[in-house]
Order: sequence, then structure tokens, then C-alpha cells
Amino acid sequence: MSKVTVVGAGNVGATCANVLVTNSVADEVVLIDIKEGLSEGKAMDIMQTANILNINTRLTGVTNDYSKTADSDVVVITSGIPRKPGMTREELIGVNAGIVKSVTESVLKYSPNAIILCVSNPMDTMTYLIHKASGLPKNRIIGMGGALDSARFKYFLSQALGANATEVEGIVIGGHGDTTMIPLTRYAAYRGIPASSLMDAEKLQKVAADTMVGGATLTKLLGTSAWYAPGAAAAQVVAAVLHDQKKLISCSALLDGEYGEKDLCIGVPCVLGRNGIEKIVEFDLNDEEKALFAKSAEAVHKTNAALNA
Repeated sequence: MSKVTVVGAGNVGATCANVLVTNSVADEVVLIDIKEGLSEGKAMDIMQTANILNINTRLTGVTNDYSKTADSDVVVITSGIPRKPGMTREELIGVNAGIVKSVTESVLKYSPNAIILCVSNPMDTMTYLIHKASGLPKNRIIGMGGALDSARFKYFLSQALGANATEVEGIVIGGHGDTTMIPLTRYAAYRGIPASSLMDAEKLQKVAADTMVGGATLTKLLGTSAWYAPGAAAAQVVAAVLHDQKKLISCSALLDGEYGEKDLCIGVPCVLGRNGIEKIVEFDLNDEEKALFAKSAEAVHKTNAALNA
């Protein structure tokens, strides 16, 4: 029996739960929120699709009763306030840090062996906070941002190429921020063919630029943070862990010398399996990419410093 808890029944958390249930990722999913009735209502709504979509996973909604989350294999933390138009992810730190720390303590009380997936923004800093607050082994704490950023990169890449989105490859490293993420255009490909040989440098740079502001673009259009792709990206990471898929997915991981950084959570290519982050893969970066990564790391360190302010 596999069990997943999703903390936060807002748009992202509910979407994550929905994807987990409709794709039969786990046997049991618990959706928990602080707001009375919200998770129960969304769980009921999702489970009313069970007969239509042939769903066998059990989804339960609960209000603030963490005992119902006991013995979860994976816990997804989406709690916190979302971005409004014009806000950066970093501006959320004051409110969300307190929420994420409290949630981490609550889930670990009942699921001490769980792997924790952080979705809350600013995601790299919240992932780092979970490390500091929990003292868990670093393989058991994963930040979701790179999975989402890479999915957006592949979307813009497929649009520029007029290609099927499932046939393009692309990965984003660095911080999960509008100015800190690094779409690795040099490694972007379409069925093994380098993207750089299929479009000019200017067009490829536009793909990278669109990726970097992908979240802000949606926030401006929607009036709040996006939720379909973030929720699905979180579910993708959960599936890779629960089913021991050994998938290479960009995630925010605690570095200890990799990419020349220490004591920092930032997006890097990770092999995900039943033990969480099983390996950090170091891509061969050129001088320009190394400089961009160092600059991104510096920005994340700066945001982390606000935790102690």
C-alpha cells in the first residue's frame, strides 16, 4: 500500500491530488488544508469522477487533522500564499516560511519516514528551510521547481519547433525564479537532434527568455499563480519516487560541493527513485553556464539570508 499526503487544497495542491488519483500513482491520497471543508469538498468533487475515469485510488479530504496523514510515503507541501501579479516568488518568504516550518513539523510527527516534496514559494529557500527545520537526510527532501521549469522549457521549445511536446528534450537548472533559472539551450534537442541546429540562436534565446518568465506571464494572465502544470509537475516527481523510476528530473537539492556550491538548495539534474534524490548528475557546463549558475546561486543565498532576518 502506498500513501501520499498533499498539504494545501488550493489550486496547486488540488491539481496535484487530482493527477495522482487519475493516474493511479498511489493507493491512497490524503488532501489536507487548514480551511474548514475545502479539502473535503475538493476530494469529493475529484472522487465523483471515479466511475467516469475508472479510478481505483482512494482520496480523502481532511481539515487540519494530521493524524489522518500517518504513515505517508511521500508528503507534498503546497501550503502558503500564491503570487499576485507583479509579485516575485521571493516576496512570499515572510508569510510562507512560518507556514512551511509548521507543516513540516506536523507531517513528520505522523510520518517520520516520509520523503518531502516542497512546492511552496520561494521554493529553493523553502526547501532549504525544511532541511534546517527537520534535520532529515538530504536525499529525503526535494524541491519541485526544476521539474516545472523544465516542462515549461519543453513547451516553448515544442511551440518554436512546431513539434510534439513529448518528443523534445530540455532541462532547466538554477534557482526557481524569473531571473535565476537557467534553461540549458545547449542541451535542448528534438529526437536527439540539437535544437541549435534546427533554429537560429535568436529564436532559441527567445525560447529561453519565455521559459524564465513563464510563471510571471501566467500570473499576469490569470491574476494568480498557475496551477495545472505546477500540480502535474509535483505529481510527476511523486510518481518517480513512489515507483522507483530512476528518472532524471531537475529538482532543488541540497548541494555539498556539486556544481561548486555548498549549503544551498537549488535546481540541478537529479535521479529520482524510492530513496528520493538518489544521485545528483553534474552536467559539463561551459564557462558562460558556470557563471550564470554562480550568479543564480548567489541570488538564492541572498534570499536564504532573509530566513534569519
